[in-house]
Amino acid sequence: MNHIVLFEPSMPANTGNIARTATAINARLHLIKPLGFDLDDKKVVRAGLDYWKNVDITLHENLPAFLSTINNAQLFLVSKYAEKSYDQIDYSDSSQDRYFLFGNEAYGLPEIFMRRNPEKAIRIPQNDQHVRSLNLSNSVAIVLYEVLRQQNFIGLEREHLYEQDKLK
Repeated sequence: MNHIVLFEPSMPANTGNIARTATAINARLHLIKPLGFDLDDKKVVRAGLDYWKNVDITLHENLPAFLSTINNAQLFLVSKYAEKSYDQIDYSDSSQDRYFLFGNEAYGLPEIFMRRNPEKAIRIPQNDQHVRSLNLSNSVAIVLYEVLRQQNFIGLEREHLYEQDKLK
């Protein structure tokens, strides 16, 4: 399973959009506290539309608490400071749990944590001279859809979805 992990997210609309993406791609969403908003904030709810009832979400008290839950799964730290691009990784084994940790919108992931784990860091190429960072919800979509592409979009095939709709 693919897991989207947000470290101390501060913008409710981003989290709502990411929750919608997580639901659309059958990913679990993890939020690491403190959050910069309440989950029932109208901006979060509005961005997530009526999909909130389908979001597979887990809250973690802090980064160490989250890290204690992932066992031997792959962890990727998404940061513009990484050397390796997100598309240089082989994600094709869909049976493996993978966690993609995205930093806070304003300050990213803790610098000391990044320095201790540079081999886990991946980045989305961008022009750093003119843009500080990409929008968080866009970044999540860019990385996770590459993962899904390599996994042949298992579980997201049009025929599969159509059959589910016929059963309703």
